[in-house]
Amino acid sequence: MSIEKRVIKKYPNRRLYDTATSSYITLEDVKRLVLDNVDLQVVDAKTQEDISRSVLLQIILEEESGGSPIFTHDVLTQFIRSYGQAMQGMMGPFLEKNLEIFGQLQKKMQEQSRSLCSDGNGWNANLWGEYMKLQAPVMQNLMSNYMEQSSSTFLDMQSRMQEQTKQLFSGFAFPGFPVPPVQAEDSNKK
Repeated sequence: MSIEKRVIKKYPNRRLYDTATSSYITLEDVKRLVLDNVDLQVVDAKTQEDISRSVLLQIILEEESGGSPIFTHDVLTQFIRSYGQAMQGMMGPFLEKNLEIFGQLQKKMQEQSRSLCSDGNGWNANLWGEYMKLQAPVMQNLMSNYMEQSSSTFLDMQSRMQEQTKQLFSGFAFPGFPVPPVQAEDSNKK
C-alpha cells in the first residue's frame, strides 16, 4: 500500500495552497513539512505540472542566502561544471547516496546523544554545550575523511570507466583520433 503525497498547489499569484489542510501556506511552512518528513508534491494549479523541484530549490536558495550556507563557491561551480558532462547522470545518485549516509551518521549521533542525556548522570546545559563543542571538530574530521574517500572512489570509478571505454573502442578507427600504438605498429608491417 503506497502513501499518497501531500499536494500543495501553487497559484499564478505565487500563493501556495495546502490541499490537506485547505489553507494557504508559506514557503516556510513547506520547509517545515519537509523537515517533518512529510512526502509532498507541489503542482502548478493551472497546468497541473509538478514543480516540486523548483520550490525545493527556492527553499535551498533562501537557506543559502541566510546565515551559514552549506555550499561554498567551489561546490556551486563544480555543480555547474557537472551539467552537460559525460558523468552528469552519475552525479545525482552519487550525491544522493552520500547524503543518505550523512543522514544515517547524523541519526546515530542523535541517538547516542539522547542516550547520554537520558542516563540521569547529571548532564546540564553547560555540560551539553561543552560536549557539542568537542564533537564539532570530530564530526568535521570524520566528514572530511569520508568525503576524501568518496572522492577517491568516484575518481577511481571514473578512471576505470575511461579505461574500459578505451578498451572497448580500441579496435575501431575513428577519424580525427590517433591510432593506438599497437595498431600503428601492425599497420607499418603491411
